[in-house]
Amino acid sequence: MADITNTGADFVPTQARPAPASVRPGPMTWLKENLFNTWYNTLFTLGGIYLLVQTIPGLIDWFFASALWEAAPADACKEIAGACWAFVYEKWRFILFGTYPFEQQWRPGTAVVLFIGMVVISCMKPFWNKSLLVIWPVGLAVTWILLSGGLFGLDHVPNNLWGGLPITLMLAVIGAIVAFPVSIALALGRRSNMPIIKAFCVGYIELIRGVPLITVLFMASVMFPLFMPEGITIDKLLRAQVAIIMFMAAYLAEVVRGGLQAIPKGQYEAADAMGLSYWQAMVFIILPQALKITIPPQVNTFIGMFKDTSLVLIVGIFDLMFTMRVAINDLEWRAYYLEGMVFVAILYFIFCYSMSKYSQWLEGELHRGHKRL
Repeated sequence: MADITNTGADFVPTQARPAPASVRPGPMTWLKENLFNTWYNTLFTLGGIYLLVQTIPGLIDWFFASALWEAAPADACKEIAGACWAFVYEKWRFILFGTYPFEQQWRPGTAVVLFIGMVVISCMKPFWNKSLLVIWPVGLAVTWILLSGGLFGLDHVPNNLWGGLPITLMLAVIGAIVAFPVSIALALGRRSNMPIIKAFCVGYIELIRGVPLITVLFMASVMFPLFMPEGITIDKLLRAQVAIIMFMAAYLAEVVRGGLQAIPKGQYEAADAMGLSYWQAMVFIILPQALKITIPPQVNTFIGMFKDTSLVLIVGIFDLMFTMRVAINDLEWRAYYLEGMVFVAILYFIFCYSMSKYSQWLEGELHRGHKRL
């Protein structure tokens, strides 16, 4: 807008100035504002730099420079000062696939690829439609046939020989898929006006959340069969899967309930004003908003449960963590357990970090309408 600098008859308007350019702080400004803005932050920063200088060179030397990166006998590792990755080279198939028959390990390997592929496809926007209702049942059926066999010329392999990464992915992924809709039903039931349904949901959630996962697994593995009729048994892998689903559903239910409580009352009133039924309002208005704002705690629950699958060892199931522990019991390689721990930690980190980054992308994608351009 022009600035009138002279009110007389012969005034000359001043040209409008352009909008100020967006100024982004440089690296020195960022460092001063975030790391050296106070005397105690300066001390913490200098202390952190000192610790990094003292530890990082040694870690790089142990991990890379002085490490043994090729297949070699255990005696060769005694002559090096760094990591002995020959242990991982020797034991990686047992760590990933457990006691599954060696010559058939292409089957659990293919199953792992299918599991990861289905998860990746489910995270892509073009597949957020009814196609997932076909992809997942077919994919799970193919995965089960690959692992179990008995069809299409595949040798039957009982599930007490399954182990490693396929078990970890199966327990975590199937547990999350089944527990999610159950948690929504529990959250809605806890907020219901029907006393019996509300009491049941409150009792279930508080009971399951009040005990550790180990207790639930123990009950499913040891106590539950005692109540079954004589001669009827349920597979221990299925019992562990149900226990994880029950546990995850209880925690997710509270996350979803928190999202429902965060929705303003006006949204419910708007749905009533439009003449929507209870379920129409929940499906089209309330639940989408509640699930969107609870993405971070939902993913936090998924990540925690993915790591907690290692607790199934108490019921005799060889998950990824347990197969690694069995691998380091080899007397010849026992001294190099740290390399096995690092290898498994890297695998867990890849999966957990991927979930975390995807949740950040998904949160930003669904909040586009609230962002400033």
